[in-house]
Amino acid sequence: MKYIIIGNGAAGINGAEAVRNIDSQGSITMISDEAVVPYSRPMISMALAGDVSFDKLPVRNADFYEDLKITPVLGQRVSKIDPDNKLVFIHENISNKTRSIPFDKLLIASGADPRPVKARGLDLGNIFYMRTQNHVRQMLNVLPDVKNALVLGGGLVGFKAAYGLISRGINVTMLIKSSYPLSMQVDDIAGKMILDEMLNRGLKVFSGIEISGFEGDENVKTAYLSDNTKTECDMVVIAKGVLPAVSFVPRDKIKVDLGIVVNENMETSVPGIFAAGDAAQYIDIARQVSWVNAIWPEAAAQGHAAGTNMAGRPFSYKGSLGRNVIRIFNMDIMTGGVVLPEKDSCCEIFVEKKKKQYKKLVFKDNILIGMVMVNNIEQGGVLLSLIQNQVPVKIDKHRLLSPFFNYKQLI
Repeated sequence: MKYIIIGNGAAGINGAEAVRNIDSQGSITMISDEAVVPYSRPMISMALAGDVSFDKLPVRNADFYEDLKITPVLGQRVSKIDPDNKLVFIHENISNKTRSIPFDKLLIASGADPRPVKARGLDLGNIFYMRTQNHVRQMLNVLPDVKNALVLGGGLVGFKAAYGLISRGINVTMLIKSSYPLSMQVDDIAGKMILDEMLNRGLKVFSGIEISGFEGDENVKTAYLSDNTKTECDMVVIAKGVLPAVSFVPRDKIKVDLGIVVNENMETSVPGIFAAGDAAQYIDIARQVSWVNAIWPEAAAQGHAAGTNMAGRPFSYKGSLGRNVIRIFNMDIMTGGVVLPEKDSCCEIFVEKKKKQYKKLVFKDNILIGMVMVNNIEQGGVLLSLIQNQVPVKIDKHRLLSPFFNYKQLI
């Protein structure tokens, strides 16, 4: 059996390990555009801040490929897939030639690419994305000459980039399209609390504004904003989210929505071709619709499910759940599931707000489908478990807001 795995992130490595645990003889080829051993992508912001060194990023040792008898094809990006003839094409950078690799089973775990922005002057120097450890290395190389940085995006990656740069003594301004930070993860009440915390800590935040262009000589010096103002900056970090990396996938053969559509076995519309991680789209447990939840733990779980099925052992994946835990300076935030339900969704919402604490629970048909917690998040794990397992709540729902609530009270 010839297995090909595209991507060496969380989904790819868990897929490879699942295959090898079942099939000790089949050949595995792993293709990645990063020429490094698998590492923790969520930790690159800690490297930017100087909290960890780059040698702490790997999640597998240097012998990973050899130990699993994997043929690594690193530093190469897949250019095309031929599902009919079961071929994967890669464009070799050194030879500038395209070659094909045959497969019997294929796992597309290509992850996601940074969402681009539309603005003039993007070709100037010192404008970065923050998606890979190489991006962070490039940023660190220019920091000695940087005084003022501009971060585009108020999401998780945007804040992590801003925090990392502030930790290095850089003046940082965040530019966010929405009226408050983390608008994809929290509601307006929690968002206002987060915004106040950022401002109180000296972070400049321009909300409701977008970038229109950049100017400079070789490197960026000035950013022009959508409100017809401008701000000086020596460095820009684009953190506007990600999109599934599926440009090489033939949409006339393999069903693609935002991500590659898969079934409960992580198999695509083409038998023998699987997808997992940020590139895959399956049922969201809380929303009960097809969704992409681009987070590390779901990528790992999906990769394991895909690899197990590829190797011939049936395994069903029940769906993904978007959730996040982040510290905003001294403020702890935990979110999960549906935080902002549609007005006509017939959801029940329960809220408790104190000076520096906030809880919001979203129910539908006695099932907890979403939660937001600001500070005192110790019970967050229990609430997430209720969402993931879709446990009906038959007691007074207000009791779940109590700091003394525990799982036994549901029994």
